[in-house]
Amino acid sequence: MVDSYSAKDITVLQGLEAVRKRPGMYIGSTGPRGLHHLVYEIVDNSIDEVMAGHAKNIKVVIHKTGKVSVADDGRGIPIGNHPKYNKPTLEIIMTKLHSGGKFDKSSYKVSGGLHGVGLAVVNALSKELDIFIKRDGKVFSQKYQRGKPVNTLKEVGKDEGTGTMLTFMPDDEIFTEMEFSFDILAARLRELAFLNKGVRIHIVDERNNEEKKFHYEGGIKSFVEYLNKNKQPVHETIFLEHEKKGVIVEVAMQYNSAYNSNVFSFVNNINTIEGGTHLSGFKTALTRTINKYLENNRKGKNEAVRLSSEDIHEGLTAVISVKVPEPQFEGQTKTKLGNSEVKGIVDSAVSETLGIFLEENPAVAATITEKAVSASKAREAARKARELVRRKSLLEGSTLPGKLADCSEKDPTLCEVYIVEGDSAGGSAKQARNRDNQAVLPLRGKVLNVEKARLAKILKNNEIVAMIMAFGVGIEEEFDISKLRYHKIIIMTDSDVDGAHISILLLTFFFRYMKELILNGHVYLALPPLYKVKKGKSFKYALNERERVQITEEYGKQGVTIQRYKGLGEMNPDQLWETTMDPERRYLKQIKIEDAVEAEKYFSDLMGEEVAPRKIFINENAMNVANLDV
Repeated sequence: MVDSYSAKDITVLQGLEAVRKRPGMYIGSTGPRGLHHLVYEIVDNSIDEVMAGHAKNIKVVIHKTGKVSVADDGRGIPIGNHPKYNKPTLEIIMTKLHSGGKFDKSSYKVSGGLHGVGLAVVNALSKELDIFIKRDGKVFSQKYQRGKPVNTLKEVGKDEGTGTMLTFMPDDEIFTEMEFSFDILAARLRELAFLNKGVRIHIVDERNNEEKKFHYEGGIKSFVEYLNKNKQPVHETIFLEHEKKGVIVEVAMQYNSAYNSNVFSFVNNINTIEGGTHLSGFKTALTRTINKYLENNRKGKNEAVRLSSEDIHEGLTAVISVKVPEPQFEGQTKTKLGNSEVKGIVDSAVSETLGIFLEENPAVAATITEKAVSASKAREAARKARELVRRKSLLEGSTLPGKLADCSEKDPTLCEVYIVEGDSAGGSAKQARNRDNQAVLPLRGKVLNVEKARLAKILKNNEIVAMIMAFGVGIEEEFDISKLRYHKIIIMTDSDVDGAHISILLLTFFFRYMKELILNGHVYLALPPLYKVKKGKSFKYALNERERVQITEEYGKQGVTIQRYKGLGEMNPDQLWETTMDPERRYLKQIKIEDAVEAEKYFSDLMGEEVAPRKIFINENAMNVANLDV
């Protein structure tokens, strides 16, 4: 029988049905990321009012019931009938995709949000939603359930103020996770407060009486100072602002004594983690302008120096924020700006304003150029170190380190490599693994903390060199993710303090020098259990003490045996396979960068030169540590 495929087989989803049927297309996922994205979509509307000059205050409340409220003092959503649909405008905005003021540039010159579908999508994915609008001296309200109006828009009070408040409960039929994170929301709201100077944003968590207020008159200048708070800046923050052809360009930058570059770019408040034309324009202008200044003010010792972009970026913290009337996004995550004209606008804006600044501030200019010249010399040393690594590979007749137990499978998408702590655990892992697609690379001791070292020193560390050779992607300018030999890189360490420290050292290396591996979902942490709880022929693994107690209570205390696992090296190969390496039973945690700004700050604070931030972090979080094995 031949299958038929005709017009009758085509399903047309009406209204918000498409959103409920395929929520991931609109908010990314139905897990924690998608859940929090609902709040971002509502806040983006409030921020649009801020950017248009009509709002100054935003308040977000996480209620004990699980609901979230977002309120602003903007103009309030229009309440009159829409001339085309002959329905209340609010109902059109709440129930139809691609409706709202973002599509009419007389309402908003620029706007945030990636898709322009905000309130309708939130409404579609909410079990219930209440909206209150203040305008024309009155308060209006309407209730919705799963995207459909329950009642008509009605007047419920008097108020001379203006604004909108929306309270919603996510739909538990859609979301796999219903718990909002105060920290995740606060991080994004802080970011928005930096990017929109003067706005006051207040977040309250009624579940535990936690709250934070964000207000930065310095805008992105304050943002850079926040990022460099626990570093050692070498000059005052430079702030540049320029407008051309309707595009507003803001740049704040400051060098510190560290070796890493941290440049964050935003378009209409969207964090463009993949960069784009605005970032390219900034980098090109920065390199050309500093080289031009160096050439015009050269002294004997810098006679022949020509600085590369990498030299000039060492120790730089910068935030580039552009406001573009019609942004065009590229890339898988829609976070790469594609507007070709923006590159030239940012380039000319930075070249002009930074050139003037350097000429008017020779002391700061000298500090920046001297640091870049020093970086250039160090980079030459790093180049020689890379050559040594390459020559070592050739001399040994292989590009793979000798300690690597490789797998036989040649398709990288099917291969995984375990980075194992110690020779003992490495020996067990090599015996336990599936030799077809599981490779094992044992590391001896703790790897170098790359946060405190330049690349030349990093490339002298045997364990790091072994990883670079095993992965096959190269490092720095030579990095090429298409050459990755294993699509799962799994860090496997003991479940104790030392194991956690080794994991953090490895993650610091990945974050600083192979971030694309994390962004593309290739890096994982193995989670070996601490206990095996058994009753008769039934058994379960417990990752921690809390799970052990829970499983023991489930089984009932009579006849229960508990086996406690110690270090990986003390496990027999069959135990290691059973608990940590068998794809059918193992626990893996995929490493993701949910918030690049906060991730950068944590790595700087916890792994950097300054001791004080670590002490503060330990004091604040010591009681939250699980499985502390002293």
